[in-house]
Amino acid sequence: MMETKNVDLSALRINRAEETGPPSSRLNLRTIAITVGVLVVMALVGMIGWNRLFSPAVEVRLATVSLTSPSQSNAILTASGYVVAQRKAAVASKTTGRMVYLGVVEGDRVVKDQVLARLEDSDIRAQLDQARANLRLNQADLKDAEQSLSRQKELLGRGLTSQAEYDAAEARYNRVLASIEVAKAAIVSAEVALEYTLVRAPFDGTVLTKNADVGEIVSPLGASSTSRAAVVTIADMTSLEVEADVSESNIERIKPNQPCEITLDAYPEQRYEGFVTKIVPTADRAKATVLVKVGFNSYDSRVLPEMSAKVLFLTKPSDVATQNVRPFLTVPSAAVVDRDGRKVVFLVRENLATEIVVSTGRQVGSLVEITSGLNAGDKVIDKVTHEINPGVF
Repeated sequence: MMETKNVDLSALRINRAEETGPPSSRLNLRTIAITVGVLVVMALVGMIGWNRLFSPAVEVRLATVSLTSPSQSNAILTASGYVVAQRKAAVASKTTGRMVYLGVVEGDRVVKDQVLARLEDSDIRAQLDQARANLRLNQADLKDAEQSLSRQKELLGRGLTSQAEYDAAEARYNRVLASIEVAKAAIVSAEVALEYTLVRAPFDGTVLTKNADVGEIVSPLGASSTSRAAVVTIADMTSLEVEADVSESNIERIKPNQPCEITLDAYPEQRYEGFVTKIVPTADRAKATVLVKVGFNSYDSRVLPEMSAKVLFLTKPSDVATQNVRPFLTVPSAAVVDRDGRKVVFLVRENLATEIVVSTGRQVGSLVEITSGLNAGDKVIDKVTHEINPGVF
């Protein structure tokens, strides 16, 4: 106990003299330092944003890496369009009824007058049977009327009957003849109605679409939402042509029978020879174009209606040597530049210019062949200038 009382507690006192200033001044210095740091960060962000928003962007024009035919050197015009069957029909029934038979599906070949479908016909067959029975009945009456008229004529000649009785027999005979004609007409009408229940192919062709199924009601005009107007759609696959829109300003460069080269977007490496079959004598005022039809000299089964196509209108037919050369990749010549002894182009990826080293080949007009470094469909910058560098946006 005595030892506790003798302990010196002066060492536990806080030395206020070591503090350099009041608490309020220390807090202000810390706040000022934080504020300055925040302002510096905001200034840097603002400068970056300002540069991005207000620095002038480099305007560029893009070109697509595409497959080019050697015939391009002889082309005076290029147009796009679609393969269209010139003979095409949505085949419908001639009467309204429930379809009980459908004999074709998509892709089937059909010949003219082939039965494609059949409607329910039991009521019409009953009418036909009745008309035939009426004909037989009237034909039986005709024999009796002929005999009666013959007897009356003989009796009248002998003076054994009156003129009135002879006239009545003659009138009956004529009525029976007329009834026979009516019965024959009824038979023809029923046979026509029965034929209307058959849906036949109007020409040789291929079934493109099947528009109705067994059990559905079909009618010539599709009179209601529950009936079908067309049963199938067929096309004559030997009548395929490309319908291309040509600008009004260039239509004077197109002539009938002018040689052409057709390329389908589905098969860009396959080329088909063609020629101008018709220049439709009217213009589309909305598009300022004129429709030009281009026929195939020959084509294969891969050519289908509604395929998109490109047409090269040529100054002269392609020679055999050119036809055997496969299409090759090209870009505009201005898209290829020399940088550090290398030939490069600039792809656009995520809105940034990316430098790509390429190898070039032949020159075709304003285009240059690309033998390596690019793929068809790539987007490159056309007319590269000194402002275009990797990373420019």
